[in-house]
Formats: sequence, C-alpha cells, structure tokens
Amino acid sequence: MDVGEVSGRSGPRAGGSWTPGMVAETLGVSPVTLRTWASRYGVGPSLRADGRHRRYSDEDVRRLQYMQRLIQRGIRAREAAAAAFSDVEDVVPEVPLERRIDELEQAAEELGFASLAAMLDETLDALGAARTWTDVLLPILRALGGRWLRGDVCFESEWALTTEVSLALQRYVARFAKVPPERSVLIACCPDERHSLPVEVLRASMIEVGIPAIYLGQMVPGETMAGMASKLDPLLIVLWSMSANTVDDVLCQRLQRLGFEVAVAGPGWEGLNVRGAPWVNDLAGALDLAAERLNS
Repeated sequence: MDVGEVSGRSGPRAGGSWTPGMVAETLGVSPVTLRTWASRYGVGPSLRADGRHRRYSDEDVRRLQYMQRLIQRGIRAREAAAAAFSDVEDVVPEVPLERRIDELEQAAEELGFASLAAMLDETLDALGAARTWTDVLLPILRALGGRWLRGDVCFESEWALTTEVSLALQRYVARFAKVPPERSVLIACCPDERHSLPVEVLRASMIEVGIPAIYLGQMVPGETMAGMASKLDPLLIVLWSMSANTVDDVLCQRLQRLGFEVAVAGPGWEGLNVRGAPWVNDLAGALDLAAERLNS
C-alpha cells in the first residue's frame, strides 16, 4: 500500500495530515516500529495539528516509504533513514538495475499505482530518462510482451506501468522548465498512433540534455498538427509511428511542402522511402539528429 491507498479502516487522510495509525497501516508496520524509527532516527511527524498531536505530512509518508524500500533492499535502518530524510545525494545507496526492475514488475503486477509513481520518480532521478528507458523499462515491457505471446494475459499490469511512466515523465520534464527558446524540436505521433511512450521518453531525454522539445500528444489531427507547426516554426519535426498501419506519409509530405524539416521515427517507417526525411529508430540516433539540427 502507498500514499493515497489508505484502507477504509483508517479513513481518508485530510489535507495531507496523517495520524500515526494511518501511517503505520499504510507502511504495513506496527505503531511501535513507527515510534522506534521516530525516536532513534528522527523521522517522526513534522506537522503539529492542535498543539498537542503531531501529524505526518504527505512528504513525511513518501520519505518513510522510500526508507522502507531501502530497508527491504538490505540497507540498515539508520542508513536508510539518513538516505530518505537527507537531501545529500552521496548518502543514497546505489540500487542494482535488476532490483529496480523486480520492484517495478511487482508493483505493476499488484496494480500499485502510487508505488509505481514513487519508484519511477526515484529511478528517473537516479538514472535519467534515457537510461531509465533502455536499462529498466524496456526489459520490463519486453518481458510483458513475452508473457502475452505465451498466452498470459497481463494487460492490466502493462496499463498500470505505462500510465505511471507517462505521468512520471511529465513530472520529470517539469523540473527542467526554462524560458522557452525561439525554436524547438516538435515531436508528434502520426494521427492514428496510440503508442506514444517512446517519444515521451525522447522528449524527456532531449530536455534533460538541453535540447528544447515540444511533444504534441496522441491522436492530433493532421490539420491541427500543420497549424501548430506553422505557429511554432520548429527547427525539426519528429513524426513517430509504431507500426506500418499508422504511418501517414501524406502528412509527412505536407509538412515538408510547408517548409519544415521532418524526420520520421519508429519501426512503422522502416523500409519506406520518404524523400528528404531521415529515418531514426533508436533513442541515441534521434538525440544525435536533434542536436545536429540545433547546432547547425
């Protein structure tokens, strides 16, 4: 259980104010353990509700959940408390990739949306968008795909994971907010394309290395996309398609006729001869192309 998933026995939290009993139930520990952590490691509640009773804030609970994950990874409680409640980066222990993958897979299987959110935020902070995608998320998604091929229906797990990945990437990108540049890379899905996670990762990866990028979202009509491009005047448009069924070469040619440089991205474009539009099918290639256009 995690923040926002408190059971009916404790009642809902009010205004981010948690009683010790609610926190103990959420963490799955006894109130005695919670009091011990507070006295030994100074990780008690930070809010004073009425001058007598102290309450835990949402941030307190998130940090306690992180502390608990570290303990479950084999970190001693004192070190886990220091890592969770200190903003000093060098006290945070290294987490093996296999452990991160296992934890995310388990949370997805249990439909633990809040747990997924917390672990994804932690992983993005530690690894960045590109490594989170290539080293952690792709292995999980491929494993889920393998389960599908073996007849193991796991749609719910995949849906939970991809939903929280998209939200986590939005939170991550927001940390890099700067004054908008004059021209950006415009990243768009072909109008019928629903599989947008790879280009959401691409956008985050661009922004974290200083390449200005705008992502339009899913299922944007071609007319709307052309109109937005005309107003934004991007230095490059990346047009994504996951499968051949969603490729829109007519839209690509229209954008080119409007004077925009277009790169086609994704496996859907493989083998197609789109005149004047380079094809990229990997994260590194797309980043290199965008950086080249930015610096030219």
